Amino acid sequence: MRLLGNIIWFILVGLLSFVAWIITGVLWCITIIGIPFGLQCFKIAALSVFPFGKKVRTDFDSHPVANIIWLILFGWEIALGYIFFGVILYITIIGIPFGKQCFKLAALSLFPFGSQF
Repeated sequence: MRLLGNIIWFILVGLLSFVAWIITGVLWCITIIGIPFGLQCFKIAALSVFPFGKKVRTDFDSHPVANIIWLILFGWEIALGYIFFGVILYITIIGIPFGKQCFKLAALSLFPFGSQF
């Protein structure tokens, strides 16, 4: 299921999401101040390309100030977007595995600093 899910995810969502996160990360890294945020965008891009079979472990305590800044500026909007699409996918029976991946990405996009997968 992991391989098939990753292939379907990559074709339908993963490639576009990966490219969007990479472009966002590069734009953040152009500014000196935004490099830590750009690196977190690259982390989310790495998970968004093939999320099946990976577990996200969030660690808010390792970088609390950076996580709060991320959360206030744009983390909650990104997480809400992933949650919205996850709920829509859960409504369809066949979309439940893909909805789980959206919730996994929502957790990572809410507090990416210190998170691992």
